[in-house]
Amino acid sequence: MSKAEEMFREAFNRLKTGALINTPKGTKISQNNVAKEAGKHPTALKKDRFPLLVLQIQDYLKQQEIDNDILTKKKQLRKQRTLEQKLSDCKKQRDKLASICEAQIQHIEQLQHDVSELEKRTKKLTLSL
Repeated sequence: MSKAEEMFREAFNRLKTGALINTPKGTKISQNNVAKEAGKHPTALKKDRFPLLVLQIQDYLKQQEIDNDILTKKKQLRKQRTLEQKLSDCKKQRDKLASICEAQIQHIEQLQHDVSELEKRTKKLTLSL
């Protein structure tokens, strides 16, 4: 392995670990940024001179993309589960409130019946006097 390739590999590893020297924190990994991190011109890392390293960088980027897709799908599933849980909670709350309303309606009907009975009694008592 040549010194130049070794320098690019070290730069690639620094980009992966975030221990950057020549580029700002948060710099994304790319062929050009590996060259910049190595302190070289962005176009210095050429596929014809360092084919294995360039392939490794490309493979790494593809793997990162796959990992990001998987994370995105997991987040969507978590969000979906959260929505399903919210829906379930709303249905439970609706059922509980419907039950309370039904009990209140029955109570009101009973009170109306009691009032009606009391009015009948009052009428009978007034008539008998």
